[in-house]
Amino acid sequence: MNSQQIHETFEKGDGIFRMHPVFVPRRFSQAGQRLRLHPDDYYAYGTQRGSIKERWFSSVIAAMNGPLAKPDEGMSYVETSDDGTGARFLFRDAVEVLGADVIGPELKQKYGTWPMYSKFFDYKQPLFHHLHLDDAAALRVGRIGKPEAYYFPPQLNNYLGEFPVTYFGFDPDVTKEDVRRRLLDYETCDTRITELSRAYRIELGTGWYTPPGVVHAPGSVLTYEPQWNSDVNSVYENITAGEVYPREFLVENVPNDRKRDIDYVLSLMDWDRNVDPHYKKKYFRPPIPCAHSDERHCERWVTYANDYVGAKELTVLPGQTVVVKDGAAYGCIVVQGHGKVGPFDAETAVMLRFGQPSADEFFVSEPAAKQGVTISNHSRWEPLVMLKHFGPNHPDMPKTVPDTVPLIQSDAATGGRALSLRN
Repeated sequence: MNSQQIHETFEKGDGIFRMHPVFVPRRFSQAGQRLRLHPDDYYAYGTQRGSIKERWFSSVIAAMNGPLAKPDEGMSYVETSDDGTGARFLFRDAVEVLGADVIGPELKQKYGTWPMYSKFFDYKQPLFHHLHLDDAAALRVGRIGKPEAYYFPPQLNNYLGEFPVTYFGFDPDVTKEDVRRRLLDYETCDTRITELSRAYRIELGTGWYTPPGVVHAPGSVLTYEPQWNSDVNSVYENITAGEVYPREFLVENVPNDRKRDIDYVLSLMDWDRNVDPHYKKKYFRPPIPCAHSDERHCERWVTYANDYVGAKELTVLPGQTVVVKDGAAYGCIVVQGHGKVGPFDAETAVMLRFGQPSADEFFVSEPAAKQGVTISNHSRWEPLVMLKHFGPNHPDMPKTVPDTVPLIQSDAATGGRALSLRN
């Protein structure tokens, strides 16, 4: 770790880092191939690791990817040169060296580091019905809990995979004993546990918040997923889209002396939330327009109303330049258009080779965010669209879900804006 290099890069970028793309393989399921990665590179880690299915942003943690994974797999790196030929350093090291100067005093004091990351989650088929542990259960295996949120960006979903439907929890009439019987058959037959669940068809341009302890099976849509710094789960479904998952997936994050204790596995659930008859009303997240939106740009909250993570979608209309202020540090990814982000050229990735630098991902320090970042759209026709992920400390993040939400929708064809109501 070169402290001087970190300081020089930070100052050169006016408090903004340009990040290097980080792709993550998974050994299960099939890649959706919507990550804008070259088709030849989806097995860049080797076939034994499985195909690349995720791209991670603003990550200071490594992926839990088994014994073959490198220690820094999933961790973000900062570029030091404009042309991508210079050295890189870990974003985690930059946070350690710069501290409050990059993430702000509140996050530094409370968490000691940047406490969240985001990802593009890209699967051709639905994922297994699983839950993420809460803090108490995760602590028993030396980890922390994992709340997460979803947003479905239209720009990366030219097709919706094989099953664009997500299951959440269980039908309110299902009993815990019903679930218990299915889990007891985990090694003997297809338990078809989603028969007990309830499904919602995915709507692009909207999202969900998923608390720890809620069993869910994400659909086959590329998902922008802000989440807490954790990668810990329990897989309740043993066969998904014909793929068999061994019992280790169910008990991977269970203490050794409880791995055959089905009641302990059941205790990982937040039962009341799983069978809440008003689940969608509480956890569905339609976008909420920000009051500062105008004829040059619009910004919408797409992740909000939780104690952990927030996210916004910023759209700058063709030919426009705006100064955008935020009350907290954030990472961001450009998903449409080209222009400038602070002092950096910015452009949406169309097709990246594995290991190639890009100009689509940045991290904005808290001082730079509060001062305001100048963002220019250099296209005559196309909007510049950016997704921005925050920790829990943005002062303007909505705390509740309104009953009626006005939606500002960008029209890429005309550069105009349409206003509609969602009930």
